Amino acid sequence: METKSTRIAVVYSTAQGSTREIADFIGASLTARGATVEVADAEHAPDPTRFDAVILGSAVHDRALLPELDNYVRSHRHELRARPVWLFSVGLGPALVGPIGRLIGRMVPKNIAALRDAVTPRDYRAFAGHYERAGVSLSARTLYRLIGGPRYGDLRDWTAITTWTDTIAQELKLPSAQAIPTHP
Repeated sequence: METKSTRIAVVYSTAQGSTREIADFIGASLTARGATVEVADAEHAPDPTRFDAVILGSAVHDRALLPELDNYVRSHRHELRARPVWLFSVGLGPALVGPIGRLIGRMVPKNIAALRDAVTPRDYRAFAGHYERAGVSLSARTLYRLIGGPRYGDLRDWTAITTWTDTIAQELKLPSAQAIPTHP
């Protein structure tokens, strides 16, 4: 007798691609553990009632999640509250260093907290994204350095993302990975 695979939706909203790459990595990691995973951007996301669990992710702009994910959550709030949900955001906060940067990095902006509380996820994680110097004004670069920006480029902590994904897999009682996906 064949066992039914756990169905998981990974729904994301990205501005420059970092969040999509994290969502794809999470999806591949859970697929390697035997789950049936559908990764989709929030504008084209499937109905959450088709899934046993949902993982939501969005880039952070102006201390809020992107409008596409916000709209998806508000449109499906009741369906999302009826199943296990995890939420992640991608921004600069987690990469900041120094006393001011660490303080800023630990803060959850009101807009994100309100959306988080609307679906009561099992866990919420903020991950660092990708931040390039090109095209950023001198004043924005100066502020970035003053608040503890360590460097430019890919600031994502793939070990933290992998650990969080493993925790989700354990909570969903998924088997060990059959293959180990690599990050971009």
